[in-house]
Amino acid sequence: MKCALVVDEDANLRRQVVKTLVDCGFDRVVEAENTTIGAALAISEKPLLSVLDLSLTAEDGISAAEKIGRQTTGPVVLLAPAGESECLETAWEVGISQFLLKPFCEEQLKISIDTAIHQFVEMSSLQQEVDKLRETIESRKKIDRAKGVLINQGMSEQDAYRKMQKLAMDKRKTLKEVADAILLMEG
Repeated sequence: MKCALVVDEDANLRRQVVKTLVDCGFDRVVEAENTTIGAALAISEKPLLSVLDLSLTAEDGISAAEKIGRQTTGPVVLLAPAGESECLETAWEVGISQFLLKPFCEEQLKISIDTAIHQFVEMSSLQQEVDKLRETIESRKKIDRAKGVLINQGMSEQDAYRKMQKLAMDKRKTLKEVADAILLMEG
């Protein structure tokens, strides 16, 4: 189920945003009139997208967006009154995906929502790739250190690597697991 969160003090604006979100294919849209309720809903509902008003009176809209953004796993679209574009740099720094100036039409909001979701998916994919590459590098470092231990015991580099490969196949372990065992025995 695709859930979205809308946080805005203006009930009319919330209705407009809710209608647009439903038109965009969200099955469920939860609403909050302030950041306290919005943050609680972000934790309990785990929305795929949040739309917040910059001009919330109880709290600075960017701080609220940052707080709610930390509670969700999806992008945040920030709605701002005309003339508030100087907040743009700060908004990007706290992780706002899209920044839309009011007044806006439904089509503009749909484009912002689609763009925010697309960018979020791309960034998530890139982050997964970075994490995978980081793990590969860490594994490679361990394997090289374990090879170094075997080389220090008198093996050639090729023999050390072959021995680790054979151990991995015989024990049905990964090279990283074999390297961890060699390093543990050495340490």
